[in-house]
Amino acid sequence: MNVTIVGAGKVGTFLAMDLHEAGHNVLVIERDEVLVAHLSHEIACRWLVGDGCELSTLATCGLTECDVLVASTGDDEDNLVTALLAKQEYAIPRVIARVNHPKNHWLFTPAWGVDVAVSTPHLISSLVEEAVSVGSIVRLLQFSRSGARLVEVTLAPGSPAIDRTIEELALPRSASVVAVVRDNDLAVPRGDTLLRESDEVICLTTDETDDALRRALIDPTLSAVGD
Repeated sequence: MNVTIVGAGKVGTFLAMDLHEAGHNVLVIERDEVLVAHLSHEIACRWLVGDGCELSTLATCGLTECDVLVASTGDDEDNLVTALLAKQEYAIPRVIARVNHPKNHWLFTPAWGVDVAVSTPHLISSLVEEAVSVGSIVRLLQFSRSGARLVEVTLAPGSPAIDRTIEELALPRSASVVAVVRDNDLAVPRGDTLLRESDEVICLTTDETDDALRRALIDPTLSAVGD
């Protein structure tokens, strides 16, 4: 996979090292020439000194072959501009952008070329909720382009899903159970997978299917309720 990372701070550097060691073709764009000179001796991926917000820089990168671009600088404005250029000028299939300030999260949408926005405070908030929430829907990841999201529900005593199979839940087509965690073991469920109390059920859902998911996993009497 061809990956372009814009920004060689701590986040970008870690991503570059991790993806390079995993065998991917990684290019890092960083405007600090001294930093590039130093890091290029530590991480044997491709490096380019330049500004990822400038078309003149991106034009030299061969982005037509890029599968994923990650805008990982410490500046939200730079990440948005980079994402927009990557999507509009080069039609990169997947653009991931780092959100530095939580209040800017609403800007990181497909309108700015962002397929997936990653906000550390939002991720931490989700993990905290996951640790203390039983019998409620915890949002794990939002997919900006499609509006779909990955959520988790820990089945509480009295859940209507206990001792029922995935097939018996009769979920809408656009909502699906993608994994079940039981006793710290992750399983990919099938239609005949039987759910048990305390199972962590991980699902893909949308606004349109949230109610159906809540009724199937939490309480059949529930109507529309916000996350």
